[in-house]
Amino acid sequence: MPESWSTRVFRWRLNLYPAYRGTGSRVDYIAADWREVRIRLPLSWRTRNYVGTIFGGSLYGSVDPIYMLMLIMNLGPEFLVWDKAATIRFLRPGKTTLFATFTLLPDTIAEIAAEARRLGRVDRDLEVDLKDAAGQIHATCTKTLYIRWKGE
Repeated sequence: MPESWSTRVFRWRLNLYPAYRGTGSRVDYIAADWREVRIRLPLSWRTRNYVGTIFGGSLYGSVDPIYMLMLIMNLGPEFLVWDKAATIRFLRPGKTTLFATFTLLPDTIAEIAAEARRLGRVDRDLEVDLKDAAGQIHATCTKTLYIRWKGE
């Protein structure tokens, strides 16, 4: 699905937002329905650590807000979405540009919404991999999101 004007403008604004810009990462694509987002994290002077690989803070910071934003946009104003916890597992050093693709399936969104309506709130773990151009995984991040139904 192509980007819409609104997701393209949001992408531009997010890439200029100082906290996200500081990670050295770039959001390359946001689907019009907010069910897919792609980011790119290059190895550069801004992201390089002492030993010449991508700094762990840049790896985590580049993926940090994405799932929360995707759920906010997909669930709508009747739900409250917050990051609750995160873990990142470093599998190999990032020596080239890394990429991550975040996807939310319609079934997953519907399941989260139904569970939050039924229970009032729910915690959901969502995972994303940071990969190089060859598809090798360099880091895996698991985000725990808190979703609460605001009620009627």
